[in-house]
Amino acid sequence: MSAHVSGASCYWLPTGTDFFNALLAAIDSAQRSICLESYIYSAGQPGERFRDALVRARQRGVRVRVLLDSLGSYSLPRSFWEPLNVVGGEVRYFNPLSLNRLGFRNHRKLLVADQQVGFIGGFNIAPEYEGDGVKSGWCDLGVRVEGPLAVELAASFEAMWRRADSPQKRFIRLRKSSAKQTVLAPYEQLLLSGPGRGPSPIKRALLRDLAHGSSVQFIAGYFLPTWRLRRRLVDMARRGGKVQLILASKSDVALSLLASRSLYRRLLNGGVEIYEYQPQILHAKLYIIDEVVYVGSANLDQRSLNINYELMIRFTGSDVAAQAREVFKGVLGNCVRISPESWGASRSLWSRIKQRVAYWVLVRLDPSIARRQWRRLPD
Repeated sequence: MSAHVSGASCYWLPTGTDFFNALLAAIDSAQRSICLESYIYSAGQPGERFRDALVRARQRGVRVRVLLDSLGSYSLPRSFWEPLNVVGGEVRYFNPLSLNRLGFRNHRKLLVADQQVGFIGGFNIAPEYEGDGVKSGWCDLGVRVEGPLAVELAASFEAMWRRADSPQKRFIRLRKSSAKQTVLAPYEQLLLSGPGRGPSPIKRALLRDLAHGSSVQFIAGYFLPTWRLRRRLVDMARRGGKVQLILASKSDVALSLLASRSLYRRLLNGGVEIYEYQPQILHAKLYIIDEVVYVGSANLDQRSLNINYELMIRFTGSDVAAQAREVFKGVLGNCVRISPESWGASRSLWSRIKQRVAYWVLVRLDPSIARRQWRRLPD
């Protein structure tokens, strides 16, 4: 499916198979430059296919740069990139690991070819993302964009490339973080967020849209929004708006699943509809508010909204919103609705204790540690 917005084409890539094939085709077609950014990159397949395609691109004269997060891609041997290094490709690891700055991670996923075509979404380069999200592989979502947005995505990669080897000192202690930006276009916005002072453009835009919206359809693999975001969702439902959340029934992060479920009772009592995705692990990030659509790397949790480096594209327009709702409908077909009655009956005292402890760890402890690390960084 595709939609045309603001002179840029938006093509939906709803499965890992679709997404990886589209990225590989873009790499094979590139003539001048390739920028690849990922939080997790794993050895084996599809990682080797991507590396080999990047090597071929470099051999025909394309500038190839790969930016990975040091923590997310910790298990990947540095020797994995030797074939690319030999032919002149460039690989950097973001924020080299250190205990006093471990919390600041680059969670973005991005590929830009020739500054003409760009890809974003939730997919990492790892085997668990291959498949259709139903019979095999995690359920995720990506989009391909062209035109001015691809140029802006390339510019955002340049900024992260320059930050990669930094010990995360100088720019984090600024009065307002340079990582937090809203890049404007007539019908879309590129929302860039990171640690440091100043409000998150992603969180601010969501709050603004929710304040005036009448319909919400969110797909969130990791759901632990701030109190204000939860309040906006409940307020919308209570004033007669339709609020539907597709959340995970299984997760690679057990603590996140427990913490998320600690919020169900209040949301359900407030009129919010909650559905849990059944076939596979849910990893997608799609947020639809009336005719506004958000797609990108940011989860609806404390870390993505306040700490990590993230990017989202905020689309506006009936065409892209209609197609996003079709994506939502397709995912909804593999979900089970959680009713207030069934949810209340299913929760034991022990399950409630575990959920509250998980909530405290992810909402109180983890952000507190990150803030302390931020304050202790030397100017």
